Amino acid sequence: MTPSETTVATSLDELCINTVRTLAMDAVQKAESGHPGAPMGLAPLAYLLFTRHIKHNPADPTWPDRDRFVLSNGHASMLLYAVLYLTGYDLSLEEIKNFRQWESKTPGHPEHGHTPGVETTTGPLGQGFGNAVGMAVAEAHLAATFNTADNRIVDHFTWFICSDGDLMEGLSHEAASFAGHQKLGRLIGFYDDNNITIDGRTDLAYSDDVAKRFAGYGWHVHRVDDVNDLAALESAIAACKAETDRPSLVIVKTHIGYGSPNRQDTAKAHGEALGAEEVDLSKKNLGWPTLEKFWVPEEALAHWRTVRERGAAAHDDWRRQLIAYAKAHPNDAKELSRRVVQRDLPAGWQSALPTFTKENGSVATRAASGAVLNAVGSKIPELFGGSADLTPSNNTLIKEAGVFSADNRSGRYVHYGVREHAMASMMNGIALHGGIVPYGGTFLIFSDYMRPSVRLAALMGVHVVYVYTHDSIGLGEDGPTHQPIEHLSALRAIPNMTLIRPADSAEVVEAWRVALSHKSGPVALALTRQKLAFIDRASLGSKQEDAARGGYVLAGGDGQPDIALLSSGSEVAIALRAREQLAAQGIQARVVSMPCHEIFARQPDEYRNAVLPPNVKRVAVEAAHPMSWYRWVGLDGAVVGLERFGASAPYEAIYKGLGITAEAVVQTVRRVLAR
Repeated sequence: MTPSETTVATSLDELCINTVRTLAMDAVQKAESGHPGAPMGLAPLAYLLFTRHIKHNPADPTWPDRDRFVLSNGHASMLLYAVLYLTGYDLSLEEIKNFRQWESKTPGHPEHGHTPGVETTTGPLGQGFGNAVGMAVAEAHLAATFNTADNRIVDHFTWFICSDGDLMEGLSHEAASFAGHQKLGRLIGFYDDNNITIDGRTDLAYSDDVAKRFAGYGWHVHRVDDVNDLAALESAIAACKAETDRPSLVIVKTHIGYGSPNRQDTAKAHGEALGAEEVDLSKKNLGWPTLEKFWVPEEALAHWRTVRERGAAAHDDWRRQLIAYAKAHPNDAKELSRRVVQRDLPAGWQSALPTFTKENGSVATRAASGAVLNAVGSKIPELFGGSADLTPSNNTLIKEAGVFSADNRSGRYVHYGVREHAMASMMNGIALHGGIVPYGGTFLIFSDYMRPSVRLAALMGVHVVYVYTHDSIGLGEDGPTHQPIEHLSALRAIPNMTLIRPADSAEVVEAWRVALSHKSGPVALALTRQKLAFIDRASLGSKQEDAARGGYVLAGGDGQPDIALLSSGSEVAIALRAREQLAAQGIQARVVSMPCHEIFARQPDEYRNAVLPPNVKRVAVEAAHPMSWYRWVGLDGAVVGLERFGASAPYEAIYKGLGITAEAVVQTVRRVLAR
């Protein structure tokens, strides 16, 4: 393709860089929405990283030993899309032209699994930062697990770019503190220091000394005063790669909307199209033809595409290493392949699941969860997790796993500290990296602190497990600040989220069986602080394994019931007591334990109708907001729940005082049947 006008760009580097800038301008202008300014400013950095430093193979975006790159400021998505197209990923120029359009591969913010080469979904600021830290954790752990003195089969960097918005978000503080403490030396970030936010200059709300802040976290900090100074960038990157004992941050001075005569260094360049006239003026300023949109100079494309040959060569070199590794360490090679390629759990792992009985099963479900974790921990070496400073409360410690630290990368237990949000974001990064199944614990009430990361886990469909204990007013004396009310309904409302609230230790076993097998999205376990009685299913005519179907007939399965009582978790015992009281009044009740609404909803209609006959009225009971139960009880049913905060007292008194009792269920049933 030849330009309609003569370009006056003076070097091949400049030509390649300006190709990114002009593609970003044209794509945003055509879409009439987007963020052109950051891609225009960051183009030199992206060019240098992707053509000279990041180890990647556009022909195979899933190569296990590739470097990971995260664009945390995901609003600058056109920077990444332009680079992916130019380097030869499966992303065409037509897709660039379809930026932000229906079913295009170039959505407004990068989406993992949607666009080849996109490592994680970003846009909510700070998330990519935490994801990158998690990816670096995964690399460090797998390297310690599989590398040998003669073969570094896991040997890659994690790179990220972040903005002032990322660094304002609290998540970045949590994740940066963790990364510095863990001395993640193969993590290299770049701060796009352009002094501009949507509202105007950053000094409206932000005056942090970023260098001192990150030095205080234990990071290696480097400055580059002009992003267009490629030699200075090269020097900074070399210094960062040589720093093996600390993560690195390069503070890079850029100009948002670089090249735009009237938009450069203004808030106008941040989040709106430049306008057709300003695009032409900007192109002229950059020595670019204006009459042809989306023009890609042949020599620029050819130079960008040399990345494919370098990437393929690096990939081939790794394959040769893998062959040598497999000869010298066949068992380790097989295990590495299982974990990072097949991503299958070890054969026979379910045989390690414990069996609970009347003799050992009357425990808090958090305690039963801890027992399951320790039983399967040695069978599933990729199970890697921790707690946000609540290890003894969450029962998340795998005793034989060792602690992951700067001195012990092979450890599998992580002390995340009081950093719930960063923990969840890092878990996403760990899962996205591959080779590890992360789990993390905190109280259910603090799921609010991590909700943005939980939502993104569901959006991306990553395999992470949340261990949420202290799941209701049943935690007792800590009171309403720690007693979740709306949280179960809120989590159930997230698409692609699987929430399991087991009724006793036996259902905990099934919950973990599902959580470890389910690979298409996050799973949350909601577990009690208080002890729950073991449910003798043999005497009730039900089976433990049916809990894995999300909902099942726990009691009263024979014949047609007068009423169906639905519940989850600790309130299933209340439903069972209500059933006995109703029987004494001549009312036959069926008790349906529904530990997981989402799994039950996926069952065939025939099964669901057998569990919940359509012509039988229903009453649900749960010590939480009733919202999510109306889906199942319908307009002619009712829910015994809570639409107020809890209280501080022994939990038995709270249940009685707030009316979550068998007697309240019985009264509600009588009202429903009388309608």
